[in-house]
Amino acid sequence: MFVRFEHSQSIKRLLKESPAVVALLAANILLFALKWLLAPATAPGEPLVDNPLDVLLALHFPYSPDFHIWQFLSHMFMHGNETHILFNMFGVFTFGSLLEQVWGTKRFVVFYLVAGLGASLIYTGLNVYEFGTYIDFLGTYNVSTESIQSFLATRVPNSELASRLSIEELVTFYGIYNGSMLGASGALYGILVAFAVLFPNGKIMLIFLPVPIKAKYFVPAIVGFDLFSELTGFSIFGGGIAHTAHIGGALIGFILMMYWKKDLPDASHFIEPDENEEEDPHLGR
Repeated sequence: MFVRFEHSQSIKRLLKESPAVVALLAANILLFALKWLLAPATAPGEPLVDNPLDVLLALHFPYSPDFHIWQFLSHMFMHGNETHILFNMFGVFTFGSLLEQVWGTKRFVVFYLVAGLGASLIYTGLNVYEFGTYIDFLGTYNVSTESIQSFLATRVPNSELASRLSIEELVTFYGIYNGSMLGASGALYGILVAFAVLFPNGKIMLIFLPVPIKAKYFVPAIVGFDLFSELTGFSIFGGGIAHTAHIGGALIGFILMMYWKKDLPDASHFIEPDENEEEDPHLGR
């Protein structure tokens, strides 16, 4: 079976039936353009300077001086580069517009924001826990607070700190405190889970892998790959990916779908039988 996208006929229809998705696309694109305009100029050989919009709107570690409470929401509208925003917005447009047509705008917006916020809370909570294990470990060896604070500010460990943590551990410890997260991936993973629950046999094709895969196989597979990447540190897409946020968004999306299951509107009219498959006589009942 294939999922029928009613909005594909015209932009006018999309604006009417998926106004929230249109607004999300516009907000993300506008902020990305503003980020590009505000990007500080650096000469070759000079250290990179943080983009002021990232400093203000990306989600920082709660103990960082750059952290602000609104970042739990604002980070969902920020992206790192062109590829990042392209993949996320393509996913929001493709799957989010269908969910908005099925659910209505209000339920879709609630779902999107809750999935994104939940993902960021899970991501932050795990970071706080991991940071705390480092602090507790260093405390058992009476490493001074001054040594820790100096390292987190300068990235240069003194002998007291270097004797207790490996280079890899120092990099992780510093990265937790000074790193930030941005992007709509947590909300998008929630959307993908919702799509798989509503349309388990719906076909999904990746841009770089044009082979149709049923949602009930595709979505668990990518969530499983994120879990594998988080546990092993291996990722075919490189580093700097917040796998725990992806997993968190998927988890929150699944919980919401289970909670809403009995109250969700019928979506069977969005389904068309595949010519290569026998039509299910019970479909839509």
